[in-house]
Amino acid sequence: MNSIRRGLTASVASLLFSPAIAMAEPQVVVSIKPIHSLVASIMKGVGEPSLVVEGAASPHTYTLKPSNARALEKADLVFWVGPGLEAFLDKPLEALAGKAKVVELEDAPGLNKLPFREGGAFEAHDHGEHAGDEHAEGEHHEHEAADATAHEEEGHDHHAEEDHDHAAEGGEGHEHEHEGEHDHEHGGTDMHLWLDPANAKAMASVIATSLIEADPANKATYETNAAALNAEIDALDTDIAATVAPVADKPFVVFHDAYQYFENRYKVRVVGSVTVSPETMPGAERLSQIHAKIVELGAACVFAEPQFEPKLINVVIEGTNAKSGTLDPEGGALSEGPELYGQLMRNLATSIAACLSQ
Repeated sequence: MNSIRRGLTASVASLLFSPAIAMAEPQVVVSIKPIHSLVASIMKGVGEPSLVVEGAASPHTYTLKPSNARALEKADLVFWVGPGLEAFLDKPLEALAGKAKVVELEDAPGLNKLPFREGGAFEAHDHGEHAGDEHAEGEHHEHEAADATAHEEEGHDHHAEEDHDHAAEGGEGHEHEHEGEHDHEHGGTDMHLWLDPANAKAMASVIATSLIEADPANKATYETNAAALNAEIDALDTDIAATVAPVADKPFVVFHDAYQYFENRYKVRVVGSVTVSPETMPGAERLSQIHAKIVELGAACVFAEPQFEPKLINVVIEGTNAKSGTLDPEGGALSEGPELYGQLMRNLATSIAACLSQ
């Protein structure tokens, strides 16, 4: 009998201290594909993070799914850029991710932050005198930018409330926490931070530190992976600079003004955007204005995005010498995983260079 008891004790002890139980990887949820790629790179050999905005969906127009809610409830760590980009997550994080550490990467030390350009590069940046006019779309540049801002904020609030209401009660705390501390994308910081590789490295540093704090048993793996990722990003940065340098002086138009960090890093010449914000599709008046600007500025290319209606691009380039192309700043057309960030950035560079070289 004693030998049986000793055998049972040894078996229980073996189970309790086995690597699978003692060093289970943390449950990690990430908002969007570019950030998920950075997290997945650092978690190689430990585990795989869960992604919220999958496929070709855009964080600008996303509504939380039940599967996302379940993942947030189980999460130990959640990484997102911040409420200025993924507004749909603001309330659900408080309602669902109560046990998780939520890491807001727009607060990462060392980020190069750029102010949001109201209305894209074509419009003046001061729209204060028209801020109260919510229904004058297309009458004037300033009216249009004010309309887009107002409608976008209403749309974000509506989606966030719906997500929170069906998930749980009492999410006001998280919303209040951000109130006054974080500007909305419009009038505040441009949230497409990952499009500057230096910012990707700054965010990767915070990601690695957070993973080590949550899972110290795998510290060495996280540190090794983070160092390898930094080296890959440095090589990527050099390659992109060489790819776009021959066409850097040629003007082009983008679908929405998401590329300021890429533009600032590599000195390419973005001269405007088709839409003020991706949540608000442009009306006939704006399309006419963009068409005129393409002719006036001699824009060589106009770029669509896979998440949004490409026919608009054909409308604005009709009768001009501009070519059309596609840029994918969020990796909507790419498979999620560690390789996505490098593919996303290289694709931007090669697409820009290919179109502008025609």
